[in-house]
Amino acid sequence: MTPRTPGTPGTPAAPVPLDLDKLFAARLHAARVRPYLATALFALHTVGSRRVPTMAVDRHWRCYVSPAFVAATPVEELAGVWVHEISHLLRDHHGRGDRVARERGLTGPGERLRMNIAADCEINDDVFGEGLARPEGAVSPQTLGLPEGELMEDYLRQFRLGPHIESLAWLDCGSGADGLEREWDLGPDGAHGLSAQERDAVRFRVAQGITGRPGDAPKGWQRWAEEAFHPPQAWRELLGAAVRSAASGPGTGQDYTYGRPSRRSAGVPGAVLPSLRRRPPRVAVVIDTSGSVSDAELGSALLEVAAISRSVGGRRDLVSVLSCDAAAGVAHPLCRAEGIPLVGGGGTDLRSGFTRALRARPRPDVVVVLTDGQTPWPAARPACRTVVGLFPRQRSRGSWREDDPDYVPDSPPGWARTVVIGSSSGPR
Repeated sequence: MTPRTPGTPGTPAAPVPLDLDKLFAARLHAARVRPYLATALFALHTVGSRRVPTMAVDRHWRCYVSPAFVAATPVEELAGVWVHEISHLLRDHHGRGDRVARERGLTGPGERLRMNIAADCEINDDVFGEGLARPEGAVSPQTLGLPEGELMEDYLRQFRLGPHIESLAWLDCGSGADGLEREWDLGPDGAHGLSAQERDAVRFRVAQGITGRPGDAPKGWQRWAEEAFHPPQAWRELLGAAVRSAASGPGTGQDYTYGRPSRRSAGVPGAVLPSLRRRPPRVAVVIDTSGSVSDAELGSALLEVAAISRSVGGRRDLVSVLSCDAAAGVAHPLCRAEGIPLVGGGGTDLRSGFTRALRARPRPDVVVVLTDGQTPWPAARPACRTVVGLFPRQRSRGSWREDDPDYVPDSPPGWARTVVIGSSSGPR
């Protein structure tokens, strides 16, 4: 049905002009309530388009805006849409969408719609509130009955297109949200697009603003900023997978309790038998602080400690850290990885670290050792699972001294799961 101008029956309505004053007032409001996103908000170039349902972005940081949508939407809601669209670009949903499509064989506009919905779920669980009004029809994890705090890739596995989301068929945040080019895109050669270097610079400035005042940003943005400074590496995923595998093995994190008697008690009259329950696994991290480990590697070790904490559910109270060279230091509970004192600088004998870690009460279920491997190892398998994060060394012929940085020792024992830190190779 063709819209008509009020007061002139039978005459088609004149096109609604794009109200730039209203649109930019909404952007200014968004920058005031989310100051750490201001650099990104003002980096977007606005393009009026009547082919866009609401607002959309492309991978070159152009924002396509429907004039009718701007006219019909309050400034407070428009501010929320600004933040929503810039979030797609900062979190690289277009690049991630392309990778997921290749890896999982997802093709066609229906799958790209699923990616858009999944990306919206990642963003919208912590975008609105505190000065940003929630736009009508905004998709959230609750809309689909899904948990909060997960990533686009996780949400994609948890829902399919069907009647329950027919109402979302209109959703289109543009190629910046899922990687699929639209007919309205100006493309890489169009005007006012940002180069790859300019896009990286904007992301870095935003991440810098978030980490500079970490208490001001939601957890999702804090996680993004950390990864923007320290991109996730293949070995970090492998190390996390190795820790999770060790922590979920048979017998790990299991204990008996009388709080819930065993059903077998019925077969033993007069006796109450305990039941077996699963508890969160405890992890002890032993960091090699000998002279052969560089300061850069010690800094990397602290990043791995934070990743290890996330791999077991983020329970920092279940992770303890101790430094060890020839003698083991004091085990510290994990509060902030940056606050763990790394004391050492002498020779290496991580056997003392194993001994101290296993004497802790309660005893750890998994011991993670971060080392260059220039150490003697326990002669027998410890009474818990062991994961070794190994800083690589290049072999130098005839060099077998501890104080030689080119020294390459024997590999860790076979009972330890080994991941080479800084390598794309898998666990050994």
